[in-house]
Amino acid sequence: MDWATSLRLVAPEELLSFAGIVLLLVAAWHGDRLARGINWLAIATLAVAAIMVAPSLCCGAMGAGASAFFGQYSGDAFAGFAKLLIYAAAGASLVVAPAFFGRLRAMKAEYPILVLFAVAGMGLMVSATNLLTLYIGLELNSLAAYVLAAFLRRDGRSAEAGLKYFVLGALASGILLFGMSLTYGFTGTTSFEGIRAAMSGEMSKGALFGITFMLAGLAFKISAVPFHMWTPDVYEGAPTPVTMLFASAPKVAALALTMRVALVAFGTQVHAWQQIVIFAALASIIVGALGAIGQQNIKRLLAYSSINNVGFMLIGLAAATQQGAAAMLVYLAIYVAMTVGGFVAVLMLKDANGEPVENIADLAGLSRERKVLAACLAMVMFSLAGLPPLFGFWGKFVVFQAAVQAHLFTLAVLGVIGSVPAAFYYLKVVKIMYFDDPAGKALGKSDWMHQALLALSAAFISPLGYLLTKCLGELAGKAAAALFHVV
Repeated sequence: MDWATSLRLVAPEELLSFAGIVLLLVAAWHGDRLARGINWLAIATLAVAAIMVAPSLCCGAMGAGASAFFGQYSGDAFAGFAKLLIYAAAGASLVVAPAFFGRLRAMKAEYPILVLFAVAGMGLMVSATNLLTLYIGLELNSLAAYVLAAFLRRDGRSAEAGLKYFVLGALASGILLFGMSLTYGFTGTTSFEGIRAAMSGEMSKGALFGITFMLAGLAFKISAVPFHMWTPDVYEGAPTPVTMLFASAPKVAALALTMRVALVAFGTQVHAWQQIVIFAALASIIVGALGAIGQQNIKRLLAYSSINNVGFMLIGLAAATQQGAAAMLVYLAIYVAMTVGGFVAVLMLKDANGEPVENIADLAGLSRERKVLAACLAMVMFSLAGLPPLFGFWGKFVVFQAAVQAHLFTLAVLGVIGSVPAAFYYLKVVKIMYFDDPAGKALGKSDWMHQALLALSAAFISPLGYLLTKCLGELAGKAAAALFHVV
């Protein structure tokens, strides 16, 4: 093994870890006085990491040339695609943080540092090609996420969210670890390629249980049904910038990890896990749609929307083809933009005193009081519903197309049918904003950074987004090809 090559491939995680440690020392010496400066340095670190990762995606890196540390880590194009989405989502959560926490006088220097360590863990997750690397990355991300969920220590909802996330996260980690131990016990290796080779023949029942438990543990991380129960409570209780982070960056990392585990490690036993994924996909679509209908809090509604969208993305995984993987990545990119736009809009919903407005009924008549904000939020809702001509439609289209070409016609039809009830609660929000009498609640002014970020997200998910379909499709195709490349 060439140590210089390995260290070069893992350079983004080295940068994030080193920056996190240095900024932690700065925070220890200078306290919260430099919190905003540390926040901007963390954003700059993410930007530099993105520049370091981009060549691997553009060049379509794959195979032995992208493998590091005896095959435990891969800096291939697939990891590059996922990391760029993670860095973008984490950067957005840092941009909106100072205004939110500053109002509460709770802007701590530790917040951006925790985000950096969480992102380093996510990077290990998407690059993991070994069960040990997988678990280290997962736990590094989770430990930082537990603290972030309970970041507002004096807020009862935030403390409750952190506790629930910790308890259920520990349970999911135990389930995943048990599945990993079974997989290792029946294959004799922790390497994804080794597991793939060991399972190329007839699979034992013990190995099947290992697959089942591993997918169950990962289902918690992506908040897929039936392991979704934590999502609404954590999304509602956590500080909104943290909720934005949870709904985007860790979701990308967990879904990318699930794709690598299913398509690489268990790639020769598609029939063993395909039915599990199909069930999780359809159940998530149904529960996400029906669970959101009665919600009165906008953050809880977006939590169920997240569950619903995970179901659609899992249809691409169920196809178990290179086209299905590419479609899933395209959907992920669009989903990150929609999620960031949605939560930035939620952050901009404030009353005259600057207090957050989260009750959906309080958005009544918003179109007459804050026209631009209402229009952008309506675009996010229509795009999440998958209505043309907004870009969210394209994500669903490519996933359904991949399912049909993989001869999963029934699954594609059921997915289309399942998108109908989901459209109801999105349209309900738009109806309240445009047709109900003004409630006079969300009248507070917004920070210019929020406005700029919302404008960028709205432009991406608008019909202008279709101009990027060729470029996005090519990048997703390179990433998927790296995933299906067998060393």
